[in-house]
Amino acid sequence: MAQEGILLAYGNPLLDISVNDDSCVKLLKKYDLEANNAILAEEKHVPLYKELVDTYPDKVEYIPGGATLNAVRATQWILQKPKVTTYFGCISHDKFGEIITKKSEAAGVNVKFQFTDKQPTGTCGVICTGSNRSLIANLAAANCFTEDHLDEPSNWKLVEKAQFFYTAGFPLTVSPTSMLRLAKHAKETGKTYCMNLSAPFLCSVFKEPMMKVIPYVDYLFCNESEADEFGKVHEYNTTDRKEIALKMAALPKEDASRPRTVIITQGAEPVIIAKDGKVTEYPVKLLPDSSIVDTNGAGDGFVGGFLAMLIQGKPIGECIKCGMYIGNIIVQQPGFTLPGKPDYS
Repeated sequence: MAQEGILLAYGNPLLDISVNDDSCVKLLKKYDLEANNAILAEEKHVPLYKELVDTYPDKVEYIPGGATLNAVRATQWILQKPKVTTYFGCISHDKFGEIITKKSEAAGVNVKFQFTDKQPTGTCGVICTGSNRSLIANLAAANCFTEDHLDEPSNWKLVEKAQFFYTAGFPLTVSPTSMLRLAKHAKETGKTYCMNLSAPFLCSVFKEPMMKVIPYVDYLFCNESEADEFGKVHEYNTTDRKEIALKMAALPKEDASRPRTVIITQGAEPVIIAKDGKVTEYPVKLLPDSSIVDTNGAGDGFVGGFLAMLIQGKPIGECIKCGMYIGNIIVQQPGFTLPGKPDYS
């Protein structure tokens, strides 16, 4: 069983305001949103959150979210042991902040939030139509995280205690220096650093800070659209994801003695693993369309399951198996919710 505090994660804590209803297509049109995408909110999107609540009062759900927090909640769920994971992020002392804190602690996560009074707790509009999901993140307080949080002795002790680190790519827009500091610490102490590309726009708009962190990344996660964009931005001149995965794995690494592993999920298509110049594919257990309720967070669930096995020293096949198990459960639930106790073996 994994020890307490073995995995430390830094991310953008957001309260998901989630609605699953096909009639939401009108909101997608109104706010110029794609049915299956993840973006940062612009000024024109600000009224969306209230409109979701006002239009769908009986269907709206409030779920603690943000990609990184989703992943560690999944890790906690599969392990069923409190405080295996520690989580850093920034919220406000408000109602939404209280909900995130209480629900995250109830899930077993050791949350160590930085607090700000400059912005309210961040939110993410989650519009689910059919098997598609559109994410519109208003970072607000999450955008106020600073590296100072790592300097607090009690927090740095948690960094030193951890043996594995995970960040989604989204904090590249907030505090890339915090990500880099954790990554460098991992390299200097022989620990493991994991990162997710998280969204296509990060690969292009935030290419520079991303490429400062990549040399320290031991496990790099992404989905098919992120892999495609990464290959395009870096002029790999191929649409073959196996080739893209190999090129990503072969990018310069600070500790060359520990080859990078690249994991590309492709929805219902096989998971691609690239390491040491070799590619392995793992078929996905397909679910009938009638079983799919909401695809939001399936990738985060996969990462959470993968990490739960990784921190226990399990082989890559077991990491993939557990990731797929949680991913399949997530898509059969509304929002990023995990039912009862796991039945994993």
